[in-house]
Amino acid sequence: MKREIVKIDRELCNGCGECIPNCHEGALQMIDGKATLVSELMCDGLGACIGHCPQGAITIEEREAAPYDEVAVIKEIIPQGKNVMIAHLSHLKEHNQSGYLKQGVSYLKEIENELPFPLHEVISKVHNLKPTPTNQPTMNKPEFVLKMAHEHHGGGCPGSKAMSFAEAPALPDNSQVSGKSELRQWPVQMHLINPMAEYFINSDLLLAADCVAFSMGNFHQTWLKGKSLAILCPKLDSNTEVYLQKLINLVNDAKINTITVLKMQVPCCGGILQMAKLALQQASRKVPIKSITVGIQGEILSEEWV
Repeated sequence: MKREIVKIDRELCNGCGECIPNCHEGALQMIDGKATLVSELMCDGLGACIGHCPQGAITIEEREAAPYDEVAVIKEIIPQGKNVMIAHLSHLKEHNQSGYLKQGVSYLKEIENELPFPLHEVISKVHNLKPTPTNQPTMNKPEFVLKMAHEHHGGGCPGSKAMSFAEAPALPDNSQVSGKSELRQWPVQMHLINPMAEYFINSDLLLAADCVAFSMGNFHQTWLKGKSLAILCPKLDSNTEVYLQKLINLVNDAKINTITVLKMQVPCCGGILQMAKLALQQASRKVPIKSITVGIQGEILSEEWV
């Protein structure tokens, strides 16, 4: 059957192993110093490992693969203990995989007396991850960022989590937004751009995550104005090895002056900065990189030259 499944670029993988403990399904192992997908049966294709790869070596592709088996995964996770089981089930819940979640919980109930941990504690913890109006932190406050980081550490991916901003207070509007487009070019998607197009020559490059422009009300006037643009999603795009070569060409051949990486706060977006850094390591020229992290309501969480 055709389904989404993890793909690892062994040339980009530096063998750090950070992805291994974050694949609670046990689909990844270190083999010959490289992260390797050892079980198509165990890979759920949801990409919890992606945000933990500092080299951007992990992507998701759609191809023929053995069907995912939730019961087989549960059997592998049980010996790892209660917290790993909570992380796995929460991961399914946050990705709206209700069928797999019900299947996993049903199997756990069947063998409840054999489990090395109290099943009711697992189910209670997974259920309590659901935000409620009384305990949900305001999204533009520091405790919200900490909660996001904590939930991701537990195995969920906030980059795919559905959220409503209806009850969050509006952010202050400190500037007039004209609505005038500052886009200087077309196309903008990394698969489609030509690094030697005239608008890239000697330009300042804005390398932005796909979601950024939708969260920032002043994206055009404050960040895009005067820059060339390339957009990408390190989690959902395929064949991102092409992106690395294009970035190298932009640095070496188009002789761009600077790179501004504009990424969302979600962990999977970290692959953009890692890709830019790797391109500079392999390029013959060196250009400065500014990294800007954007909150999910458009606030700037950090801005620094790296």
